[in-house]
Amino acid sequence: MADMAKQLHLEPAYLAYLTSAVQSGFIAGTLIFAVLSVADRFSPSRVFFTCAIIAAAINLAISFDGLTTSLLISVRFLTGFFLAGIYPVGMKIASDHYQQGLGKSLGFLVGALVLGTAFPHLLKSLTANLPWRYVIFSTSVLAALGGVAMILFVPDGPYRKAGQKLNLGGFIKSFRDSKFRSAAFGYFGHMWELYAFWVFVPVMLAAYKNNHPGISLNIPFLSFLVIASGSFACVLSGLLSQKFGVKRMAAVALALSCLCCLLSPLILGNASMVVLPVFLFIWGMAVIADSPLFSTMVAQNAPQEWRGTSLTIVNCIGFAITIVSIQLINAIRTAGNENNIYALLAVGPMLGLAALLSNKKVRA
Repeated sequence: MADMAKQLHLEPAYLAYLTSAVQSGFIAGTLIFAVLSVADRFSPSRVFFTCAIIAAAINLAISFDGLTTSLLISVRFLTGFFLAGIYPVGMKIASDHYQQGLGKSLGFLVGALVLGTAFPHLLKSLTANLPWRYVIFSTSVLAALGGVAMILFVPDGPYRKAGQKLNLGGFIKSFRDSKFRSAAFGYFGHMWELYAFWVFVPVMLAAYKNNHPGISLNIPFLSFLVIASGSFACVLSGLLSQKFGVKRMAAVALALSCLCCLLSPLILGNASMVVLPVFLFIWGMAVIADSPLFSTMVAQNAPQEWRGTSLTIVNCIGFAITIVSIQLINAIRTAGNENNIYALLAVGPMLGLAALLSNKKVRA
């Protein structure tokens, strides 16, 4: 994105708008998918395939010559819109295949999401001397291959209960259940922190490099490693949840990521080159380890016939929250507070923990 900004003569602040455009598109897409109950009324595997192909094609448009800033925002918005048929629908597919061990299966699924999120940073580090369009080409091809793999190898699950009738208010029914609300609000607190951390990892590293001119850092590659470490954490938390319980492991992970937010002012500005990566790796694992667990609790506490719709609307609200946290940090971050500002992210985990622990009846 930084290379794109240079070539198109964009202001640095515009990068946050590009990220938020994807989030905004995802919110619009998940809202429409939820209202229309797309994941429950139609074959989830076919929805996944269709949206993956369309999103991959739209993503390629970024590489077109003569793209204006307004068109760039529109393209990113549409890419995010069709991602609504990927992430929540993927969780719906997993929940249709696993009634037992859902936390484990979602641990692998969200781990794949994390690896995919980190992968463009790896591509950037491997193609450092090539035009930025190579990253766009690669991600589009991989997205299309993912859609093809889904339609060829992953049929609809045996526990799928299709919602045959259109019910525009179906997604509201889940929130009437206090157990579902507790799980959902815990997830919302987690989302306040998650994407803001991912977006600003390269910014944290760049700030550290600027404050320590003698240090050489491969920021794209280190960003990939920090974010990708969460992939291992998702798998591990899913496995541990089978022994210690989904709710308990989610609470532990959320508390750890909250602690990292609070410790960030002490470490980002003063840590050594040994302590800083270790801290970011721990934070990168803790910040996402609870995600598959919250998705498990949302799925297990939602009405069976509205499970896909419930997962979709919770994703919709969660990603709306990420826009607020990303834009807030971007708006008030300055050279004077660049090491302290991320402590604000602790607000989400605190509220999420309060919501999760307030209801002892949450199925997990």
